[in-house]
Amino acid sequence: MATTKAKAPELTESVEDSALNELFLDELKDIYWAEKHLAKALPKMAKAATSDKLRSAIEKHLGETENQITRLEDAFASIGEKAVAVKCEAMAGLLKEGDEIVAETEKGSITRDAGIISAAQKIEHYEIASYGTLKTLAMVLGYNEAAELLDSTLQEEKTCDGLLTQIAEAGINQQSKSEKA
Repeated sequence: MATTKAKAPELTESVEDSALNELFLDELKDIYWAEKHLAKALPKMAKAATSDKLRSAIEKHLGETENQITRLEDAFASIGEKAVAVKCEAMAGLLKEGDEIVAETEKGSITRDAGIISAAQKIEHYEIASYGTLKTLAMVLGYNEAAELLDSTLQEEKTCDGLLTQIAEAGINQQSKSEKA
């Protein structure tokens, strides 16, 4: 039986023509869609929250998310690309899961808040992974301005995740274990 070797990919001298650049652009379009749709979902999450601290944290993150959308548009511009959003299946699924948690928990319950925090942290962890990867790819591709913009957002996402953990651990998780199913 004859074996065939996989053909080596063609190489390019131009960063703009590289497969890595194409991957970077695809991922940038993906997170742009994700942030735009998250900005629509956050007010619903805030409205569903029982805890004032949780509601306030979500509302604060809405403002950050709106700034992150602008920052992504600046990142696109810094590399000479038009900002285009392409549906992010991962974020669509995470937002759907968040909606389901709200629908399946009792209005006004601390358990609902625990569920909202769970959904929000899944979103934050997805964003942290996305922005970390995008920042690294931007640096490899020599897109220094884009890398700085992406790093600013990465730091905000990490801070938001930490705040959600603090809110959960400061009482919501403990209080929700006493609520009747």
